[in-house]
Amino acid sequence: MSHTPEVLTLFIINILLICFATVAFFLSVRIVKKYDPKSSTSLQYKLQKESYLTSVIIKFLFFIKIPLFLFFIFTLDKLSELITGAMCAAGVVDATGYGNYLFVLKILNLYLFALWLLLHERQSSQEEPPYFKEQYLFFIFLYLVLIAEFVLEIFMFEAIELDAIVDCCGTLYSNATTSYIGAIFRINTPLLLSFFYANVLLLLFAYRYKKSFVFSLGSLLFLVIALVSLIAFFGTYIYEMPTHHCPFCFLQKEYYYIGYILYILLFYATFHGIAGFFVQERKRAFKAIIAVVLYTAIVSGYVLSYYLRNGVWL
Repeated sequence: MSHTPEVLTLFIINILLICFATVAFFLSVRIVKKYDPKSSTSLQYKLQKESYLTSVIIKFLFFIKIPLFLFFIFTLDKLSELITGAMCAAGVVDATGYGNYLFVLKILNLYLFALWLLLHERQSSQEEPPYFKEQYLFFIFLYLVLIAEFVLEIFMFEAIELDAIVDCCGTLYSNATTSYIGAIFRINTPLLLSFFYANVLLLLFAYRYKKSFVFSLGSLLFLVIALVSLIAFFGTYIYEMPTHHCPFCFLQKEYYYIGYILYILLFYATFHGIAGFFVQERKRAFKAIIAVVLYTAIVSGYVLSYYLRNGVWL
């Protein structure tokens, strides 16, 4: 499976990123071990210059990882055409024991890298950054997680067997499944929608009255509730099929790639919202609330559009 063009492209780009990350890793180790803000030796000036280079590399890593993550999902969709039983990326992810862990780790890495950039931005705006060494210590941890992600990705693609039969998304995301996913479909729909729209109202309230902690907590809850409601309810209106709950199929061209827009909005909204716990900025909260409103308008629009065209609910 690792010999397909898409997977080879992923491996090559990831190897290049690891090379850049390794440079940043060794520079970070050097900064953590030797930087002394009270010293004015030539070594300290050199370390400050190296810290600038390190931050540029880390920014580059993050801004490459975003489209690379989207390309990873695209690759999974392409591979589904080669694996018996798989109809979309869901079947490929479930084809090995590594897929789900890799997917979660990739998403976690995006949040962690974005958090590093946020903290670095705040440090750079201060004449004497109080956590200068700590931010590079944080990157050392990120580097190890990045290596773990790449190793897990190799394991996943190498473990996929073309002649093996896997479950399709209709089986994986159905009421009959006995996995933890099945619990989502047993949630009462009116209750789930009440939580979803109450969460949106909570975020609007917290933004209006400048309750930063409530806004951050509400954003974290929104990440979970929005994903659950998308799989259990809103997704069925995108597909216009009451039994289709796959969180991957609406990434395909048949649904105008609307899934990419929804997931990008969700990431953008929740990251800027959760970031308020670390950095209390009105501008950042505004970005989050705009993304939340857009996400809510899109998923609600699918429901209303279906009802107006057909006169019934799914």
